[in-house]
Amino acid sequence: MTGAAIVIDTLLREGADVVFGYPGGKVIPIFDLINKSGRLRFVLTRHEQAAAHAADGYARATGKVGVCLVTSGPGATNTITGIATAKSDSIPVVFISGQVSTAEIGSDAFQEADVAGLARPICKHNYTVTSIQELPQVLKDAFHLARTGRPGPVAVDLPVDVSTALLDPYVYPDSPPPPARKTQTKGHSERMKKLAEAVGRAEKPLVLAGGGVITSGAEEELSRFLRKTNIPAAMTLMGLGCLPKDMPLNLGMAGMHGMPAANLAIMECDLLIGIGTRFDDRITSDPKAFAPKALIAHVDIDAAEIGKHVHTDLAVVGDARAVLAELTEKLAPRPAGTWNAKVGEWNERYTLRYKQEPDGRILPQSVIDAVNEAAAPGTIFVTDVGQNQMWAALLLKHGGPRSFISSGGMGTMGFGLPAAMGAWLGQPDRQVICISGDGGIQMNIQELATCSLSRIPVKIVVMNNSCLGMVRQWQELYWNANYSKTCLKENAGCSEKCREPEGLCQNAYWPDLVGVARANGMPGLRAERPSEILPVLKEGLAMKGPVLMEFMVDKYANIFPMVSLGKPLNHIIFGRT
Repeated sequence: MTGAAIVIDTLLREGADVVFGYPGGKVIPIFDLINKSGRLRFVLTRHEQAAAHAADGYARATGKVGVCLVTSGPGATNTITGIATAKSDSIPVVFISGQVSTAEIGSDAFQEADVAGLARPICKHNYTVTSIQELPQVLKDAFHLARTGRPGPVAVDLPVDVSTALLDPYVYPDSPPPPARKTQTKGHSERMKKLAEAVGRAEKPLVLAGGGVITSGAEEELSRFLRKTNIPAAMTLMGLGCLPKDMPLNLGMAGMHGMPAANLAIMECDLLIGIGTRFDDRITSDPKAFAPKALIAHVDIDAAEIGKHVHTDLAVVGDARAVLAELTEKLAPRPAGTWNAKVGEWNERYTLRYKQEPDGRILPQSVIDAVNEAAAPGTIFVTDVGQNQMWAALLLKHGGPRSFISSGGMGTMGFGLPAAMGAWLGQPDRQVICISGDGGIQMNIQELATCSLSRIPVKIVVMNNSCLGMVRQWQELYWNANYSKTCLKENAGCSEKCREPEGLCQNAYWPDLVGVARANGMPGLRAERPSEILPVLKEGLAMKGPVLMEFMVDKYANIFPMVSLGKPLNHIIFGRT
């Protein structure tokens, strides 16, 4: 069997039903067999970065390993942003790239790049295959590593002469070799005992749930634990969806743009249990002032994350599902008390409110509210990055685990559209809505053609404020409103010091996003007044196939609440509403 045939056989055996990518000279042997096999669906994106994000979105929506296949040189280097995005959020994706022949490696041959060297810092593991004999085990190991322990991307660089070489006999490996370090799933018994005792003593306990809860499939275990103990819970961006939106103990997202009740609870609690979270800077803000009154317990499957950002008093290395199940059994029921009442009061007092003037500019919050009203039950929401992402995170009614997909750690603009494509291909029976800004959608706008030609019925909601909104907001708040290079209507004739209100600017906005959608074979709709929001959404969502819906929102709308830059979490800017 040839190396290319071994690749196809491995993909099928490992359950890869969809592959995303782009062909090129060094992977033609593999593509030749993809076209002949008839058993793999290959989605030809228009750019390799989009293929990487699509494989990522597929993995997030399904929990399975995503697969991206590209050629050597620029094909491989174009996936780097996608690999880093998957690594930051612990997403299992196998990236297979072609490479020049083994004899040419190191000679600066045409389309040669040191993919192993480039990918090494941003993936869980990577391989350069140097012989046909090692190929079967390498591919088997790649899938195993991507999905086990703390998931993550694995890169396999495959020289073209290995793809065309013969292996006879070929035997698919029975199992991967034993890992160098065994993954610990159950928490250490003594530390579990101490954690249970800490919960029993605490008067103001709080849980901070991260993406690891969803990765481990621990949503039910978390809900049972919270209901038994009446402990309120905040979530990270990656943890959204792990608890029912209407659960009284659910305080919503914490962090820089988090819900005030969640942030105030972190600052006031006497026990904080972080579960499957990295305690990254968007959550902690000022690490030295984070949860200042609390004993901090950290439950994570990756020991390297514990104590990395915040001081940890009690570390439990283990899988979130196993740890929560055991912890719940160890604890007696805890009635709701004054702590629950106080947190509930914060939740009520700081409910997000805004006022949409009927004849005013469209507020982004109004668009999200209308999406909540018009979206089908079980919709998967995929966001881009920026203000649109935060409005979606705060206001969408998330429909359960793997229903809110967003680039967290890397904050990758351009992620939304291709990730939504991957999500639908992984969950074709569910509606998928991509929420983007006009800056983010243009970073992979070429994938509109992929949606049309591959019949991927993603519904795209673009909130167009004619600027790079999140950067513009920071310029307003922290840089004396010096809006340098964030206006997307800026042209060569503009003054460097232009601060004209949007209503006075006569510049045209390019491109015409509705026109671009239509040029790529899909309907394009636009809402310019508040009264048009819901009709446009209902019309677009009712159509078959992909649709782009553009909403011309207020350029100067800011995303609040917001924690003051570098300040403790109780330094909250509520802003103007």
